[in-house]
Amino acid sequence: MIDLATIPLAPALLVATAAAACLGLLILLAGLQRVFAVAPRLQPLPSQQPLPADSLTVVIPAYNEASNIEACLSHVLASDPPCADWRVVVVDDASTDATAALATATAAASGCPPDRFQLLQAGPRPTDQRWVGKNWACTQAAEQIRSDWLLFIDADVRLQPDALRRALAQANSDQADLLSLAPRLACTCLAEWMVQPIMASLLGLGFPIEAANDPASPVAFAAGPFMLFRRAAYAQIGGHRALAGEVVEDLALARRIKGGGLRLRYLLGLDVLELSMYADLAALWEGWSKNWFLGLDSSVSKALGAAAVVVLMFSGPWLLLGSGLVLLQLMPQQQNWWLALAALATLGIVLQLLLRLWSRSQFQVPMRLWWLMGAGGLLVGAIGPTSVWRTLTGRGWTWKGRPLA
Repeated sequence: MIDLATIPLAPALLVATAAAACLGLLILLAGLQRVFAVAPRLQPLPSQQPLPADSLTVVIPAYNEASNIEACLSHVLASDPPCADWRVVVVDDASTDATAALATATAAASGCPPDRFQLLQAGPRPTDQRWVGKNWACTQAAEQIRSDWLLFIDADVRLQPDALRRALAQANSDQADLLSLAPRLACTCLAEWMVQPIMASLLGLGFPIEAANDPASPVAFAAGPFMLFRRAAYAQIGGHRALAGEVVEDLALARRIKGGGLRLRYLLGLDVLELSMYADLAALWEGWSKNWFLGLDSSVSKALGAAAVVVLMFSGPWLLLGSGLVLLQLMPQQQNWWLALAALATLGIVLQLLLRLWSRSQFQVPMRLWWLMGAGGLLVGAIGPTSVWRTLTGRGWTWKGRPLA
């Protein structure tokens, strides 16, 4: 029998921490594999399928999107016709850059019919109401549009030519009131390579796709970059106007759809939809600190606990491997403990590599800079408490410089 009194406390705690990190990564891998094995995906179109008689309007709310609007709009306008009557509306939400001019120039260069594209000015927001994010711009467009379907996409989205047609066909086939597609994340800066693969894994496990599509489950989720509404259902839930002050409006809209007894479909759209969210570290920090606390049900314990778990799983193995190797030199009399620590930490790093390999197979995320997940874990660990502080106090709680409080 092992005499517990003879076990050194500090080495045992370090080894236990490394083991916990490995266990967490194993659970994450197993959970993601289970969830995505049954996750519904956007289906290919049957050959020679005629265009539906529906009408569709694609709405792109844009605030200071000069770096994105040309690519986004050109991809949309180059789409295969999704239906007999479709058009695109860019809503300039009081941008202070060249967003509006670039949108107009892009539409003209595309050679699209004159009635296919419209630039709409959102105008000033009411001063007697709290409007945040893109809710005002989306509302201004939606209340002027009478098409059968409304598709809201973000300016940092890039669509494949068949995306609109396949999405509308499946929405009709599934009798969906809201069809939302999970995008493939494209990392374009160092900060995204560090953080986005971690966030994609957490979102995939935290919001199970199967449960979101089950009418009997209370789980509701939608991806804001691509939300296709049946017009009547959008009006029934009050649209973006009913959620003027909601910061995480996509989640709130999904919950209203499901709570109203309407049909929600949340599908993987990795082969037709690409999303590049943040241009640099400052934008990533602002974006995730805006959403982290709210996305975890505005629970301080969940927000801080989740951040701590991310640090444990993703930064822990790298820190503990270095510690184990150093301690092996400084305290050779306890080498068995330090070898066990180094072995478990190495296993944790291998599991992170396996997670990135899995992400490559599912999300087509390249393996580039996979080893920076340790630093990414520290970033997420700092985002957690920052998000709690900013959301509860309103200090520094902004999106693209606009206050959210």
